[in-house]
Amino acid sequence: MADTDAPEIVEVSERSVSCDGGGGVLGHPKVYLNMGGGDFVECPYCDRRFVLAPGAGRAG
Repeated sequence: MADTDAPEIVEVSERSVSCDGGGGVLGHPKVYLNMGGGDFVECPYCDRRFVLAPGAGRAG
């Protein structure tokens, strides 16, 4: 059976986030991501999932 790790999940308080892979020079180009109307977005490079914290990012 192959050992596969689930994508990292990062809880955030804003709908717009950036990701650079977190590995310094071993990471990936910095990308800016927006959740739009959803409550999460995934990085297209490293599959890191950014999840909106409960009660955060609400218009008001």
